[in-house]
Amino acid sequence: MLSLAMALGVTACSNDYTVSYLYMTTSKTLPHGLINGYQIDYQSGSLLPLADSPIDAGGRDTVGLVVAPNNLFLYTVNNFDSDVTEFAIGTDGKLYPQNTYNISGSLPTAAAIDAAGKFLYVTFTYQNTPISYTPANPGPGGVSIFPINPDNTLGKPTTVNVGRNPVGIATSAVGSFVYVIEQDSASTNNLLGFAENAATGALTPLAGVTINVGNVPSTGFASGTAPSGILEDRTASHLYITDQTADQVASYSVGTNGIPTPIAGGVAPTEAGPMGMAFDLSGKYLYVVAYTANTIDGYTLGASGQPVRSSVAGSMQAGTGPTCVTISGAPSNANPSHAVYLYTSNALSSNITGEQLNPQDGSLDQILGEPFGGSALPTCAVTVPAFPLRNY
Repeated sequence: MLSLAMALGVTACSNDYTVSYLYMTTSKTLPHGLINGYQIDYQSGSLLPLADSPIDAGGRDTVGLVVAPNNLFLYTVNNFDSDVTEFAIGTDGKLYPQNTYNISGSLPTAAAIDAAGKFLYVTFTYQNTPISYTPANPGPGGVSIFPINPDNTLGKPTTVNVGRNPVGIATSAVGSFVYVIEQDSASTNNLLGFAENAATGALTPLAGVTINVGNVPSTGFASGTAPSGILEDRTASHLYITDQTADQVASYSVGTNGIPTPIAGGVAPTEAGPMGMAFDLSGKYLYVVAYTANTIDGYTLGASGQPVRSSVAGSMQAGTGPTCVTISGAPSNANPSHAVYLYTSNALSSNITGEQLNPQDGSLDQILGEPFGGSALPTCAVTVPAFPLRNY
C-alpha cells in the first residue's frame, strides 16, 4: 500500500502541495503520550493538522522520536514505560502503529539510528541488573542496541554500559561511530565515544573513554557538566554539543579514528538554556534553541567549523521553552530559495514556532499564522519529506 501510494505521488508535480510532514511528541503520561502530525505547505510553510492528529504515541511520557533513513518508519521513545514504539509513515503522512519493544534498561532518554539504517540505539538512565539503581543510588545507565530488520521491525536488544545519567546520542553520518552525552555532575568529561561494529551494532569505547561499573562516574572527552544537545555535521568531521548551564555550544573536530578534539576558539555563547540543534539543508548554518531564553540562535561556521553568531539570525524569538528544532525543505532539484522552513517544539507554550529560512544568508522570517497549536508539553519534533521518491 505504501509503495503504490508513493508511485502515484510521483506524477503530481504542481507547486501547490505538501512538501513535508512534521511530527511532534508530547509528554502526557495518562494514558499515553501523544504525537501531533501536520502537513507542511510548500508555498507558505504553514502547518495543517493531519485528519487523525493527535494520535497515541504508544507509551507514557514520550520524550523523543527518530525517523529511519528511508523516511518510511518512525520510532517513539517512551520514558515511563521503558519502551520504543514503531510506526509506519503512510504517503498521506498518517502514522500507523506497528509494534512496541521493551528496552534493556529503565527510563530511556534519547535515540538515534546508524547511517546504514541497521541499528537503533536508545540511551537509558538505569541498568536493571545486577541491582536496581535509583536517583539516590545513581548507578550506570546504558544503551539498548536494537537490530533493525529489513521490514523495519526490531530484533532483540543487546546492551552496552555507559555512565550515569545519559541524556543524548548521535550516530556518525560517515564511518561507524556513536557518541553519548551525560549529565553527571561529578564529571566534566561527559562526552563518550564508541566505535560501532557494522555487522553486530556492538559498541567499543574509543581511546580516552573509560566506562566504570557501579556508582562511579565514567569518563570521556571534555564537555562540561550539563551537555544537553549533540549533533554531528553530515561530513562527520565536526561534532557540536550544547551545555544548558554554561549557555554555550562547543565544537569538535572528528578524526578518522572517531576521536573528537575541541576546536581552538570553538566555543560560542548562546542565549540561556540551549538544547536542541539543527543544520540547514546545505550544512552552512547551525541553529540552536534556547529553552530558558525562548529563542532560536543562528550561527555560521568558521574555517575550522567553529560556530560564529549570525549577523542576520543571531537571536530570533521562539515560543516558551523550545526543546527541539527541525528543518524542512523542498527536493534538491526544486527551487532552492523556496520552501525551506524551520520549526521549534515549544514545551511550555504547547505550540510550534515556524520560520522561513533564506538559504542565501541563513536569515529567518516569521511564517504567517505561527505559532501553530499542539498538545500539552511538547518534547521534540522532526520533519519527513512528503514523497521520498518524488521526481521533477
